[in-house]
Amino acid sequence: MALGQIFPGVYLINNKIATLNYARGRKVYGEELVTIEKNEYRLWNPYRSKLAAAVKTGLRNFSIKAGSRVLYLGAATGTTSSHVSDIVGKEGRVYGVELSERNMRDFMNVCERRSNMLPILANARYPDSYSGVVGQCDVIYQDVSARDQAHILLENCRFLKKDGMAYFVIKSQSVDISKNPNEVYKNELEKLRDKFSLVERMGLEPYDSMHMFAVLRKI
Repeated sequence: MALGQIFPGVYLINNKIATLNYARGRKVYGEELVTIEKNEYRLWNPYRSKLAAAVKTGLRNFSIKAGSRVLYLGAATGTTSSHVSDIVGKEGRVYGVELSERNMRDFMNVCERRSNMLPILANARYPDSYSGVVGQCDVIYQDVSARDQAHILLENCRFLKKDGMAYFVIKSQSVDISKNPNEVYKNELEKLRDKFSLVERMGLEPYDSMHMFAVLRKI
């Protein structure tokens, strides 16, 4: 079985991307586990994870690495954030903010097996509620369904160090279903121009539609 590497901590196994399993023997969302030379990898499904979809679609800038501190907004049940946990490893940290109590119950089960993940039940619009828990981070990853997506990122950029990176999933249908998605993307990015510079942007087809994946650097 052929093993390659796309980014540090992100591997390619027979043309499928994967991460080294932080919680050996454990699955999060039914993903396939593959053992190569005594190491266990989790195949990363791009149809279930927008970050995986971005990697498969040709993402060039990937700043999440071993030791990174990541603020993850919209952790849901832990699909993508668990792969981020794999990448940052034991020296890193993933702060997972999730609003839904139902999702949080599943997410907490994931975090129980991963010492580098901290579940935070909170509304990402109001970061004061978790400012005493989250310190300065290297990366913000945001994937939330809300009308005010840019506003949420701006409210949380206090946690991002200067020159830190934000991975911003813009969901056009959540912002305004009546507008052309390209207009929504443009407007959301315009709101961020005073705090962030745009590094890269891309669609996620064929894995996801009406979403834009933006990579931003804090000014």
